[in-house]
Amino acid sequence: MTRVSVIVPVLNEEAVIRSALSRLCRDFPDCELIVVDGGSTDATAELAAPHATVVTSERGRARQMNEGARHASGDILWFVHADTAVDPGALGQIRAALADPAVVGGGLTLRFDRRTPALNHLARASNARARRLHHIFGDQAMFVRRTVFDALGGFPDLAIMEDLEMSRRLHRRGRLCLLPATSTASSRRLVAHGTWRMIAFMQYLKLLYFAGVDPEAIRARYAAGPRLFAKKSPAVARSSRP
Repeated sequence: MTRVSVIVPVLNEEAVIRSALSRLCRDFPDCELIVVDGGSTDATAELAAPHATVVTSERGRARQMNEGARHASGDILWFVHADTAVDPGALGQIRAALADPAVVGGGLTLRFDRRTPALNHLARASNARARRLHHIFGDQAMFVRRTVFDALGGFPDLAIMEDLEMSRRLHRRGRLCLLPATSTASSRRLVAHGTWRMIAFMQYLKLLYFAGVDPEAIRARYAAGPRLFAKKSPAVARSSRP
């Protein structure tokens, strides 16, 4: 049977890491489980150690996921966020999809851990985008054929949008599948800032990326959160100049 490595990048996730890993161990007992800690200052690494192989890396999701892949032995690399719950039926669907040599990877059908009109809209739009534009983001539990991942050199070393860029590169290599199994993502950040506001904010950040703005400036803008009438940072201003 094709070996699957589940890679979980973490940073200060002590509130959820134990339950997340217990669930993954229960639902996918034949998968290799690797947690990549990006320098947590809480007890994340200690809580993860009884459940998974824990490795450390420089902070940054792309670097953490690449470090996890470096330690992984699986033929399939499956990247799962700590605050995401994965449908137990996903593993069989992943293996079935990758039995087709034309398929290089894909993701799961997104939903959120609560239901509101705004969150339902975001989930539908994200799934439609994945089907039509082949843009798969981290909260959709991206999976990748190992040989293709290595040929691409792993995730691009970007401060943000590494999942978007990776899915674009993967699509140029073969077919990406959106599977019916669900990935239930946490809505905590969306709800905290206002979901509709965050939807607009995330579209704005993607526009900055496609316009060629420095990903580090976009990451800083994301970290600051959505603000009405936000002043353009000097870094963004410099990166936006022709």
